[in-house]
Amino acid sequence: MSVPNLWIRRTANPAPLKIGKNGQITGILISDCRQSCIMRSNSSHIERTFPWKKIWRKPLFNPEGDIDVRNRRLINFNTTNINDFNNMKYEWVSDWYRQAMNNFWVPEEINLNQDKSDYPHLTPEERTAYDKILSFLVYLDSLQSANLPNISQYVTANEVNLCLSIQTFQECIHSQSYSYMLDTICNPTERNDILYQWKTDPHLLRRNEFIGNLYNEFIEKQTKESFLRVCIANFILEGIYFYSGFMFFYNLGRNGKMPGSVQEIRYINRDENTHLWLFRNILLELQKEEPALFQPKRIEEITDMIKEGVTQEIAWGQYVIGDNIPGLNSTMVEDYIKYLGNLRYSSLGLGTLYDGYDKEPESMKWVAQYADANMVKTDFFEARSTAYAKSTAIEDDL
Repeated sequence: MSVPNLWIRRTANPAPLKIGKNGQITGILISDCRQSCIMRSNSSHIERTFPWKKIWRKPLFNPEGDIDVRNRRLINFNTTNINDFNNMKYEWVSDWYRQAMNNFWVPEEINLNQDKSDYPHLTPEERTAYDKILSFLVYLDSLQSANLPNISQYVTANEVNLCLSIQTFQECIHSQSYSYMLDTICNPTERNDILYQWKTDPHLLRRNEFIGNLYNEFIEKQTKESFLRVCIANFILEGIYFYSGFMFFYNLGRNGKMPGSVQEIRYINRDENTHLWLFRNILLELQKEEPALFQPKRIEEITDMIKEGVTQEIAWGQYVIGDNIPGLNSTMVEDYIKYLGNLRYSSLGLGTLYDGYDKEPESMKWVAQYADANMVKTDFFEARSTAYAKSTAIEDDL
């Protein structure tokens, strides 16, 4: 294992890592009233004597970093931070990067004039759902744009950090789109009321706490286990948490309402599919590089987290959509989200969560046509993403 010459804190007293000429750990002394241990370069010994399984924040300037791509790892690699597009260990990054770059869009290029006329004429249930879902989406993407740079500080594979940087930028574009939508359809007072409903609505706050607490945990304690949990939380957010909202907007679209808002969501939907693809691949690489993180006890924890995400998304969808919006009902919400839960869980090689939900529900097949934004086809259910004309075709099974 190769790590930068950083300081590790077990207590208030720091102890330095000792780095040899070959960039390997040659020793470290950590002591407190409970334990004292000496680290050696053998990686298996490192795992045994670091029971808390610390991960290191990478230095920005590191001339002694390892330039051998064969040694590169997602975490705890002695990186130089050089972005070298010709030497990537993770080959899938190249396709992901091209896809994400080709997805660039500008929210204000979408005309919202009809939405401004349609919004006052939505049914009370549709307006309530529109407002609450938009408030939730605003919070999620704002949280992501703040959280991703924190994760990136501990990712030591340069090419993966490039992807995380692009995702952060795209989350900012999504926040911009929500502001544009709100500025168009309502006055400033109404806008602020909608924007901050996530603080006052107990259902919204409860959902945000689940993901938000996992993000905060990683800020407070950087271990391999907390890194895994924050990646799973991202996977849940990108792959499950958005989809009752997307379903609602697409239902407006098939009823001829709010076409500009629907198009904004289609582009956001396309971006989120690439984000899901990114974190799926990060988790699969972790399985290879850190197999100790995927022992049965940890798999049980991952399963519980994804189930909790599914349960919360169903409860949220049934609360905000219910049975009073034409074209949607509570059963459709549950069937759709359990199907997505199975799809996400199986994409990690973990099997099936819910019996009887392995196929896309017949009642929801219409959603796929609305996931086709501009010239890009994004099929969430089979999870194949195909870039448009100026890029080569890209396929990836989720």
